[in-house]
Formats: sequence, C-alpha cells, structure tokens
Amino acid sequence: KKESKSLEFTGLKIPRDYRKERRDNMQSKKKRQLVEETILSSYESMYRIAFTYVKNQEDALDIVQDSACRAMQYADSVKKEEYVETWLFRIVINCAMDFLSRKKREVSMDNPEYYIQGASWDSYEDMDLKRALDKLNSKERTIVLLRFFEDKKLEEIAEVLRLKTNTVKSILYRSIQKLEIEMTKGEKLS
Repeated sequence: KKESKSLEFTGLKIPRDYRKERRDNMQSKKKRQLVEETILSSYESMYRIAFTYVKNQEDALDIVQDSACRAMQYADSVKKEEYVETWLFRIVINCAMDFLSRKKREVSMDNPEYYIQGASWDSYEDMDLKRALDKLNSKERTIVLLRFFEDKKLEEIAEVLRLKTNTVKSILYRSIQKLEIEMTKGEKLS
C-alpha cells in the first residue's frame, strides 16, 4: 500500500489514490460544467441542426433534449475542452440519425401522410432556399448548415462529421453548385 509522505504540519498520511480520485472528481465536475454551459449557449444551433434532419418542431426539440441528456451523461468522455461544441454537435447529429432510422422502421407504407406532411422551417425564411436544401442529401445539408448558418470553420465541420477537411471542402463546393442550380431553376422559367 503506497502512501505519500506525511504532511509535516498535521502528521496525516493521505493515500496517493485518494488524491488522484479527488483530482479526477474535480476534473469531472469541471467537464460537466463546461458541457452544461456549452449546451445552454448552443441550444438554438442544436435545434437548427436537429430540425434540418427531421423537419418537425416537436421531434427536433425531443432530439435536442435527448442530445443534452446524452452529453451530460457522457461529459467525462470529453477529451479536449476546445472541442466540446463540436462533440455536442456530433451527438445531435447522431441522435437525429437514430431518430430517423427508428421512425423509418415505425412508418409503414400504408401511411403516406408522413412523407407528404409539410415542414415548418422555423427560422429560415427563404422558401426557395428551403426547397433547394431539401434536394441535398443529409451529409451535404449538414455541411451547408454548419458552414453558413452556424458559421463553423471547415476544420470544425470535419471534426463533427469525422471527415477529412478536404472531403468537407469538396462536398461543400458540390453542394453549393447543386444549390445554385436548384435556386436558378425558377428564374429560367420566367
């Protein structure tokens, strides 16, 4: 049993693993507090990301709540404090994807209303842009959303999506081209 040198002024001996446990506990509290602060400051961004996947206010709110719970539950797993927001956005995306896969299993082809129901886009105003974004696949839409609506750097987006930065650049460039084509379709008809 290893013990530290006794504290000269008290004569107490404190086991080394107690000090390590106490230090780990303080780091854990600090991480949980950081995650909680990040959740509160990024709540609207989390909602917008979730909404782009599910296109339904109630479902997006459920996903944000589920994401916040998961983030608090696994706050100790944060490795670098500067990437907490990136880590949190990754949780939101994973929760949204999990939700969609569960929903896909639940919805039968007998219920076409699910596929037809209109999306209320909330804070995005331009209807043409909404329609154009709907034409993108989920990865393209996520990259465009994070880059232009959430002002994330390409490196941060790459971290969130677990892709190389150059891959994110390529997808973003291709997505912008698709959006331009989609947005100019109506103009050519006039």
